[in-house]
Amino acid sequence: MYHQVLLCFSLFAVGAFGQVLNETKIVYTRQGPIRGFRAPNYDVFEFLNIPYATAPTGVNKFKAPLAPPSWNATFNATDRRITCFQPIGDGSMQLAPGAVMQEDCLVANVYVPDVQDNNLPVLVDVHGGGYHVGDTSQSPIALVNSKRIVAVTFNYRLGIHGFLCLGTEVAPGNAGMKDQVALLRWVRDNIANFGGNPDEVTIAGCSAGGASVDTLLLSNATRGLFHKVIAESGCSLSSLAIQFDPLQNAIDHAVRLNFNDPTNVTALEEFYASLSLQNLTQSTWDYLYSRDSYFTFVPCVERNLGQERFLEQPPISILSNGDLSPQPILYGFADMEGFLRVGQFSQWIAAMNTNFSEFLTPDLMFDNEQQRQQVATEIRNFYFGPGALDSSQILSYIDYFSDVLFVHSILRAIPFHVRAGNNQIYLYEFAFTHNNSIQIPFTNVTGANHCEQHGVALGYLIDENSSEELVAMSQIMGEMYLNFITTGNPNSNSSIPVWPQVGLNRYPYLHISSNGTQMVIDGPNFQGEALANRTTFWDRMYELYGTRVPIPPSVSGSPHSVVLNKLWIICAMVALLRLN
Repeated sequence: MYHQVLLCFSLFAVGAFGQVLNETKIVYTRQGPIRGFRAPNYDVFEFLNIPYATAPTGVNKFKAPLAPPSWNATFNATDRRITCFQPIGDGSMQLAPGAVMQEDCLVANVYVPDVQDNNLPVLVDVHGGGYHVGDTSQSPIALVNSKRIVAVTFNYRLGIHGFLCLGTEVAPGNAGMKDQVALLRWVRDNIANFGGNPDEVTIAGCSAGGASVDTLLLSNATRGLFHKVIAESGCSLSSLAIQFDPLQNAIDHAVRLNFNDPTNVTALEEFYASLSLQNLTQSTWDYLYSRDSYFTFVPCVERNLGQERFLEQPPISILSNGDLSPQPILYGFADMEGFLRVGQFSQWIAAMNTNFSEFLTPDLMFDNEQQRQQVATEIRNFYFGPGALDSSQILSYIDYFSDVLFVHSILRAIPFHVRAGNNQIYLYEFAFTHNNSIQIPFTNVTGANHCEQHGVALGYLIDENSSEELVAMSQIMGEMYLNFITTGNPNSNSSIPVWPQVGLNRYPYLHISSNGTQMVIDGPNFQGEALANRTTFWDRMYELYGTRVPIPPSVSGSPHSVVLNKLWIICAMVALLRLN
């Protein structure tokens, strides 16, 4: 009787933004009762903007998250458009309409199908945005409407707010990743009340979201919090996924903001603690467009301060040591990932002609500047040839940024997992095109854009203007995701062919083509010779020149700090040599 009264009353409820809210559902959590609302046009209840943790504020804003608030009265989980602080761009990246940036931004959305089953598998989706921008606006509600899963999306602190890493009590580092861990712990403790199974959690994400879930797999802090991983267009080995020298990054950025005491770490942390988040975040916009594909304020290896650390060793060291949890992993990438950089093509192609070394990925190591320039010439010639670069080479330009930002790091990571005994890894390339596919400037070529496969699978790229072919592909991709989330295997009796696990040599893998909804299983040379040649080329680059090893922040230039950082590098290099 109590619930019936609530349902009748809710037919007349009005949300914060004026929309009429229909049938409601109340869930009782550790924090208190939460009222969700049936989504228009879906058999899904939405519980929006639930505080899953508390972000420290003021001078403590760079610290780990605190416990979430609790309440006695029913919490109305409506869309309050809460967003973490982030830079506002020039039109290419803007906040969702009505979004409000605030310091305590740690909220989650839970999507629950209207079914009697109370033990559904759970999908936790981590948004992308280079660790600098993003929010929960890309909803998985279409996939939840299958009535086979419960889904969760959430905010986490971004940019300097989330990833200032000084190695001090004020800014230990990785606040944004600790937010993600806090969310997973909230899911463990509360998702059963929403009808989800805390023992069947899949984490997924694309771009920085893909790099996040791949890095969550390497953290001791996440043991037992999830059971499967979908890493799209992102990887822990990508140069956008780790800071190589976080203290130096913080010093360099502070100097840009007129800080004048770069050798004093105490003064440095006081400087950052005193600045408003508006000033801090807006000043980082250009890191998203760095020529060397290094985004600066991203996850870091933490210094031991006697508190829980998210990342104790560099990802390359953890992978090399083979201390990995053999969980099912689905890796995917699009065939035109590098389209992300087409907006900079005219300016950057001229700079590439002048000094290509500015565009080298920062994780290669060189003995001296002469060797660096020699390697830059070799890489330039491999992609573009020895002549001057011009508009006719835009496809090579896209290939280059596809590889250095996303693709090769995924292909490089897979053998580490296989050597560690994981035989539950699946790999695919998304090359499907449709009536709204991107067209490459100066060509008649179309392709799949960065992270397009993720949006097609979750359904947020589908609308009333989508072609029948795209809708059909979304159903196929959604089925693939649902199979993996529920069983750890993307195969089923649907339109997807039998798709074996990937092996040490990174095949077989699934190639999703643009010929209708055709899919093929490809062998040792990938789909076409070009990607195989590019993969072999980058394998050789890392074999010849080695991998730059990220170091934790040292709080001073003391001999102890210098020795500690050298030991990090030596240990990582020894682990890498064991594999050769």
